Amino acid sequence: MTTQPTTTPGKTTQPTTMPGRVALVTGAARGIGAAIARRLARDGFAVAAVDTDAEGSARTANSILESGGRAIAVGADVTHEQESSRAVARASAELGPVTALVNNAGILRDNMLFKMSTEDWDAVLNVHLRGAFLMTRAAQAHMIEAKWGRIVNLSSTSALGKRGQANYAAAKAGLQGFTKTLALELGKFGVTANAIAPGFIDTEMVHAMVDRMGVEFDDWKTAAGREIAVGRVGTPDDVAAVAGFLCSDDAAYVSGQVIYVAGGPRG
Repeated sequence: MTTQPTTTPGKTTQPTTMPGRVALVTGAARGIGAAIARRLARDGFAVAAVDTDAEGSARTANSILESGGRAIAVGADVTHEQESSRAVARASAELGPVTALVNNAGILRDNMLFKMSTEDWDAVLNVHLRGAFLMTRAAQAHMIEAKWGRIVNLSSTSALGKRGQANYAAAKAGLQGFTKTLALELGKFGVTANAIAPGFIDTEMVHAMVDRMGVEFDDWKTAAGREIAVGRVGTPDDVAAVAGFLCSDDAAYVSGQVIYVAGGPRG
């Protein structure tokens, strides 16, 4: 977010947008990533929507363009070093230096530990951890040069432990440690790093997970809502609102934090 409210005694005017800030969001084809991309565009960022699903990232970028924002779609696999570097380079060339990065790309390969394959372990850690590392390493140079930057990593309440998700839980817990280390290393350059840990969020990925369990999604959603303090499951926009704050000037003194967006202490 690149806005500052202007006030005079007895009068409040609408915030004015400061041009020139560029955000890159991974896993932006759908769900939480798409919602964050749209939110940051609404807050005044030009947005690079990155995903292995090039058509999906194009839909996200087009929705931003149709709303009057600036956006491009970039097809890239964040686990590949050259593709990650090219994604950041392309965004910087076409939109401007990337000074906000949201590492949202993620996959699920759930199974009990004794059934989990080495391939499924590696795949999940590669996308979440290696992908976040590669994208952040590529983008941080632009932030340091600008003396302003925002890094937001998507963790999960699963980082606290969840049956059948040893790989996912380990990856999401790892992202929290990664985030705190980034905050320590980059803070003196005007760069903040924070993590968002969503609970039960109504996304296509969660729908697919519930389908694999052979359960009706609406029944699962209703039951889950009863266990959450606010009485409902979350939406991608709930997560996007927090990402918008963490990418704003208002969050300049918030760094190294894990914010649980879970409708309670643990959703």
